Amino acid sequence: MKRLLIYALIFMLVIPLFSCGHRRRDPYTTRTEQATIDRKERRKSGSARKKAVVKMRKESGVYHVPCKINGTEMEFILDTGASDIMMSITEAKFLYKQGKLTDDDFMGTQQYLIADGSIREDMSVILRTVEIGDRILNDVEASVADNESAPLLLGQSVLEKFGKISIDYNRNEITFE
Repeated sequence: MKRLLIYALIFMLVIPLFSCGHRRRDPYTTRTEQATIDRKERRKSGSARKKAVVKMRKESGVYHVPCKINGTEMEFILDTGASDIMMSITEAKFLYKQGKLTDDDFMGTQQYLIADGSIREDMSVILRTVEIGDRILNDVEASVADNESAPLLLGQSVLEKFGKISIDYNRNEITFE
């Protein structure tokens, strides 16, 4: 019964985020196009970036990477098998209450194939900025698990945007090129 009340409370807090009156974000917004243009202009101007090396922390066999999501410092588990950044409903509520996620950032739901073969439906959001080291990515898709204790996972929606990354497990470093 206690668990049912907790789920009902979560449901009541999350439903306003998806009310019909809110506009859904088009993933091909002008902001994304502008970020692409800015990156191309930086390349043309010869300001090629140096490699960014970020120190990871190893705990219980997993590697944690420090990041900033919409300006808020968080630590993610490096998960090359995850398709997106994933966060729990707890982190999403925290960011929402701080004004770091807005109604426009929520895009509805999406189905995800889990490692055990099952399919789960999670909320889908756009993170305006994801900072790792000195690198900033704009408009990154992420999923919000309907689970208060789900880990923060750094998945392919971020990693693939860097093009080339390398991991030095001996030095606990990830390098973005």
